[in-house]
Amino acid sequence: MNCPKCFSPMVKVLFEGVEVDRCVDCHGLWFDASEREDLMKRRASEAIDNGDVQLGCEFNRVNFIFCPRCGSQMMPVVSRGRPRLEVEQCTICAGSFFDAGEFRFLKQHPSIRLPAC
Repeated sequence: MNCPKCFSPMVKVLFEGVEVDRCVDCHGLWFDASEREDLMKRRASEAIDNGDVQLGCEFNRVNFIFCPRCGSQMMPVVSRGRPRLEVEQCTICAGSFFDAGEFRFLKQHPSIRLPAC
């Protein structure tokens, strides 16, 4: 699978039995349908998001992307209660893409808005 933002290869990352894909260059994260919810419940799972936040901010500006699983155009989605946390979601397969730093921030600050890039 290739990253929908920078087109680099993605590698599998395993955390307590949940496998997600992480880009080798921009360090964005791809979550299949229920993986994000599973990892949100697991302590210290933000460790999978090891990318640079500034690089994540740069790639967050890329918003016309296609799903790496099914090829459908992905839609930007604002996370409920976090107007600045915008992730991309596939309306067909329900996968989602988080730029570097977004999942880590969501886990560490579940009720705070993501700082502006």
